[in-house]
Amino acid sequence: MNPQDELDALVKLFPHEQPLFEKAEHVSSASLPDPYKTLLAHNHHMTVTMEEYHQSPVDVAVLDQRLDENIYSRIILLSKTGTDDVVQFGIVRFNFDYVTQAVKDEILAGDIPLGRVLINHNVLRHVDLGAVLRITAGPGLAKVMQIQPGEITYGRLATIFCNQQPAIDLLEISARLL
Repeated sequence: MNPQDELDALVKLFPHEQPLFEKAEHVSSASLPDPYKTLLAHNHHMTVTMEEYHQSPVDVAVLDQRLDENIYSRIILLSKTGTDDVVQFGIVRFNFDYVTQAVKDEILAGDIPLGRVLINHNVLRHVDLGAVLRITAGPGLAKVMQIQPGEITYGRLATIFCNQQPAIDLLEISARLL
């Protein structure tokens, strides 16, 4: 996977009036500052990782979505439950061919974070970390994440294999923590 190509493909799913990024660059996991290294450089669900780090369950807000045959894409925010405190921005592209109708229905409902749905349904899954990114927020990302344009945060590209098939491509960007 070329990280820039994958990032571009996910971002292009949802054209924005204002750019999401001023800059997004692939960096090594070893160069990530703490706590971003702990939050991003692993092969686990971000839902669980964010809940543990922020010591709070998270809620999902679906900002935009589209369904093209059996390929579902959405832009989401995760926030601490019951608050407006954003902990993560994400873009997801999900091939529903590899999950049950019940999983598909729950994902489409948009009420529960994707990782939690997969865990709750015991979907055999593996998260493959593709790349970590140093993100300079553009006006689009700054607006939804409640930060200033030009601020630095970090994210990752990952693929989730469901039942041994590459079913989900993800861009996951942590809230600014430093």
